[in-house]
Amino acid sequence: MNVPGPNVLMLYPLFSAESFWSFGESCKVMGVKRPAAPLGLITVAAMLPKDWTVRLIDCNTQAFGDEDLAWADVVFTGGMLPQQADTLHLIELCRAAGKPVVVGGPDPTSSPHIYEKADFRVLGEAESVIDEFIAAWEGGARSGVFTAPKFQADVTKTPVPRFDLLKFEDYLYIGVQYSRGCPFTCEFCDIIELYGRVPRTKTTEQMFVELQTLYNMGYRGHLDFVDDNFIGNKKSLRQFLPQLAEWQRAHNYPFELSTEASVNLADDPELLELMGAANFFGIFVGIESPDPATLVAMRKKQNTRRNIAESIHKIYAAGMLVTAGFIVGFDNEKVSMAEAMIDFIEEAAIPVAMVGLLYALPNTQLTRRLEREGRLHTGHDVAPTIGADQCTAGINFDPVRPLRDILMDYKRVLEHIYSPAAYARRVDRLMTLLDRSRQRPELAEGDIRARLGAMETVHRVVTALPEARGPLWQTFMNCAKRDTSSARIAVQMIAAYAHLGPFSRKVIEAIDTRLAALDDESVVPAATIDVTAARHLA
Repeated sequence: MNVPGPNVLMLYPLFSAESFWSFGESCKVMGVKRPAAPLGLITVAAMLPKDWTVRLIDCNTQAFGDEDLAWADVVFTGGMLPQQADTLHLIELCRAAGKPVVVGGPDPTSSPHIYEKADFRVLGEAESVIDEFIAAWEGGARSGVFTAPKFQADVTKTPVPRFDLLKFEDYLYIGVQYSRGCPFTCEFCDIIELYGRVPRTKTTEQMFVELQTLYNMGYRGHLDFVDDNFIGNKKSLRQFLPQLAEWQRAHNYPFELSTEASVNLADDPELLELMGAANFFGIFVGIESPDPATLVAMRKKQNTRRNIAESIHKIYAAGMLVTAGFIVGFDNEKVSMAEAMIDFIEEAAIPVAMVGLLYALPNTQLTRRLEREGRLHTGHDVAPTIGADQCTAGINFDPVRPLRDILMDYKRVLEHIYSPAAYARRVDRLMTLLDRSRQRPELAEGDIRARLGAMETVHRVVTALPEARGPLWQTFMNCAKRDTSSARIAVQMIAAYAHLGPFSRKVIEAIDTRLAALDDESVVPAATIDVTAARHLA
């Protein structure tokens, strides 16, 4: 007699605070609940035995109740650092309900000690260790730690994620993964610690099975390759991209693509051409700092071998907009860093610039160095429950520069780049640099972003943000007169401002609070002043 497998409830934890990447207000404008779907959990779900019954609840899009826990035989959860607080909360709920809980993902892998209350910890890449967990469970074990060997997972055997567990209508885009790992050695980054420096790629055939699965399910729209450096393995990519472009053409371009890549993409005209032909429209690039000395110190030398603004413009010329990451708080920063960063963002014409404070992530070269130097704060790997991203909770160490100077510089950058006028001007200029002749000009039928017309989208944004009405309307009209394709991209940038404008102001308020606290610390209470010292002061 075959005993049916367990009921598995997968819970994707809440992100513990609104962050740069939450885009809450922008999602409301577009009629969705979250930007991105939980790719990690649905990939693990595909690795489980066929007779295990799986349900997924994304706690960011729907509530779950006692009946969900009552149904489950075992609960899977876990995620990233900003999800730490809710992951721990879910573990407590499961234990109180007598349900074994399995935790995994980047944060449990980096800080396993924080998740000791979980019954099972599956650490590292699941492909290399999930079979051990399954065998233990089926053998009757109800606790254990399973640690994958580092960087050994064979991604060519990774199954197609369980896309059927998702509600597509809840998300602005769906993710797929082509490669893992990055060849560079940036000191602050945990990707090379989690996935290694030798990028491993899926096969072209694998990717087409994933894409065809989504296509057959009726998904149309924005598809994000979640790779941390899409061009990390250029040899494989040169074989994949031409076939991807052909697949897109054969299927009438159902997907508009985005990804993350290092800025040296701009050095490769062939790759730029191939990505444009495959209908890529957006690239996230980690720029971090415009200062070469700072880049060298953080081991991001690949950004020093070029004029970065010109590199960004080359990507624009291939039809792909750039969103970029910047960090304030490095040891080598100059006192003029705020103006230098503002000038660079303006010169490069990057509307969506993710500017955050340096955060020493668990298990990175930076964290190990700061610990050796005695500068790392206690509890550095415990995520704050308020302001749980680097925009407000960064500098979790003793900096070289005065903290007040860092915070003032950071505030200055945010005040400028996310003022309505400055943001609108960058969108306008971006559209003059963006050559979309390679990409499909219109959205595929069924793309969730086509639900709302351009005029209605802009109207909703400026109604919510009347202070931005003039600049945003003017930019939209400028773009519409020039090119309907660029106007569509401009509308996406305007929709993003529905989140970025208010969020930047919240961050500025939080920074003002930190500055006020520093002022309070600098005031020495009269009762503590030594009498002899007081005489000298008199």
